[in-house]
Amino acid sequence: MRWVLPDHIQDVLPAEADRLEGLRRRLLDAFRGHGYQLVMPPLLEYLDSLTTGSGQDLKLRTFKLVDQLSGRTMGVRADMTPQVARIDAHLLNRRGVTRLCYCASVLHTLPSTLTATREPLQLGAELYGHEGLEADIEIIRLLAEVMRIAEVPASRIDLGHVGLFRILAARAGLVPEREEELFDLLQAKDVPGLRDCLAGVADPWRGALLALPGLYGGVEVLDKAAALLPGDAGIARALAELRDLARALGELPVSFDLADLRGYHYHSGIVFAAYGEGSPAALALGGRYDRLGAAFGRGRPATGFSLDLRELALLAAGVPPRGAVLAPAEDDAALAEAIAQLRAGGEIVMTGLPGHEGTWIEAGCDRQLTRRDGRWVVEALQGE
Repeated sequence: MRWVLPDHIQDVLPAEADRLEGLRRRLLDAFRGHGYQLVMPPLLEYLDSLTTGSGQDLKLRTFKLVDQLSGRTMGVRADMTPQVARIDAHLLNRRGVTRLCYCASVLHTLPSTLTATREPLQLGAELYGHEGLEADIEIIRLLAEVMRIAEVPASRIDLGHVGLFRILAARAGLVPEREEELFDLLQAKDVPGLRDCLAGVADPWRGALLALPGLYGGVEVLDKAAALLPGDAGIARALAELRDLARALGELPVSFDLADLRGYHYHSGIVFAAYGEGSPAALALGGRYDRLGAAFGRGRPATGFSLDLRELALLAAGVPPRGAVLAPAEDDAALAEAIAQLRAGGEIVMTGLPGHEGTWIEAGCDRQLTRRDGRWVVEALQGE
């Protein structure tokens, strides 16, 4: 059947499209108000540019095709963060802080969950050029504001630190293949699998890696981690960063999960996941990725977040859209002026083309312009 779409690919119909576009405009306006400039990377790039420095997981999620002009392998973007890092590193070349934002479709080879789309509408913000915690604080507060604007306030923001895992894996002497396996097991909090994977690894590194899945909760988790994890300058520094970040974000519902390493392949420090009421899965993911720009010739400190605007819009407490006003198809100057004033005030006004009587409620009209005592007035549209 020609009209059947591929699995996990959907049309966006008028009501949802209107809600998505309204939310997109409000959020991009909020980014602009904070100094984040909009960029629009291309849908297609050469594969090595799209996936360099981003790890195997992104390579597996990227659709691949051959460019008919060059013969080289191209990819349809699965994540816009590497593209924006390329723009900062290779095109803008600014010396100071750069704030960029974006909103466009990406494409995944497989859905992230059974109900997810393979074409998320990715919205995000990235901050380049500042390595201090001030940048992480700004980005997380901006994420919280995005969720507030969408009327899906953050119920929990989990903080973690990729540096902890990297230090422990390096000290344990794990080869890259074993490190990948360990990463997957930690994400699943599969403690029996972790024990098998870490067989032969000496303590204290084995015990420290086994402790990570249990290190989640409130700020007390950081004290517990300091007691359980080996004495190491890098570990102490990572825990101190998390403690300072939590102190600065005291107005937000911050918690900790030291085994949550989503985005591990290109993140380099603090990572976070934001949750909202009504969604058991994280609505937004982000963190620091200081090394990604080096793949494009200019490594810069960087932190940011992204989310699927479709998922956020589904949870947003949207106001039912107001119906349109039906205007008669008459050549009348006073009518044209009335229509112009209504549209300037944000109303939708449709011209009632002849021969379609009885269909205007279906088209979305709930009011009509009627001439009363020589004036055009808006009245309820009577049943057709």
